Amino acid sequence: MTSKQRAYLKGVAMTMDPIFQIGKASLTPEVIAAVREAIDKRELIKISVLKNCMDDPREIAEVLAERTQSSVVQVIGKKIVLFKKAKENSKFEQLSE
Repeated sequence: MTSKQRAYLKGVAMTMDPIFQIGKASLTPEVIAAVREAIDKRELIKISVLKNCMDDPREIAEVLAERTQSSVVQVIGKKIVLFKKAKENSKFEQLSE
């Protein structure tokens, strides 16, 4: 992903609300499956890491990206933004790889 593509996705993500919260249990198989399903449908998702989660948000983002075959757009504080382009009917056609 180029820096221009990443910058565009960051701008889109600014107005989004987090759709997942990762708490004390951190990354469970159920959370990973739910994130995978959501990212396949939405392409761009924002995740919030709660204060009671002891894991580093950057590490959580890397693991989620690896397990969902997505890209980490950004990690700011306790917010994670992930992107995975849809195979067809993408809302982000201008982001051709």
